[in-house]
Amino acid sequence: MQVAFTAWDYQVTFLELSAVIVALIGVALAIKGTRWAWPFYLASAILYAILFINVDLIASAWLQLVFIVAAAWGWFDWGSEGIVDPNAMKVRMRAIGALGLVVAWIALTPLLSWLGGVATWLDAFVFVGSVAAQILMVLGYLESWPMWLVVNAVGTYHYAHQNLWFTSGFYFVLFVMAIVGWRQWARMRAPAEAPRLDAATV
Repeated sequence: MQVAFTAWDYQVTFLELSAVIVALIGVALAIKGTRWAWPFYLASAILYAILFINVDLIASAWLQLVFIVAAAWGWFDWGSEGIVDPNAMKVRMRAIGALGLVVAWIALTPLLSWLGGVATWLDAFVFVGSVAAQILMVLGYLESWPMWLVVNAVGTYHYAHQNLWFTSGFYFVLFVMAIVGWRQWARMRAPAEAPRLDAATV
């Protein structure tokens, strides 16, 4: 792969650089709740699929196919208005979702080992967590952002451990952006909550 530049003895390829830039644009647009985030997610997923295949991160490569499907789903599901009033999960939904995530993570890890993947525990977690977070985002749930917070924290360590330093730094930026997205979507939800609270106190 052709090198774009070298930073601290790490060679950043044009492929990795392009994937990061496109993904950052997509996340920034998702924070705003606009459907135009999804074409950028699609382009980033294609670029990252190629990158991860080249470094034998099997789950991370397959994850990009999920993102490609989610991009098409999100484009049509969000509609022209995008997200203007995020949904919120009930406590029972959160508990069931968390249990399902752990079971899927445990089940996927040995499969990745059998397929010859590397860092399978971390790779499997990033895969399962990202799928859950992406589905929640497509459905417009506020909880997608705290889920991304956890996934991006793990991804920061995971890709650094695989010497993908630029992508690791990218995941740290995504970690920070998830905090911003969480706060922004919470603000978007607050005005819709206020009338119901006022009515209940009358």
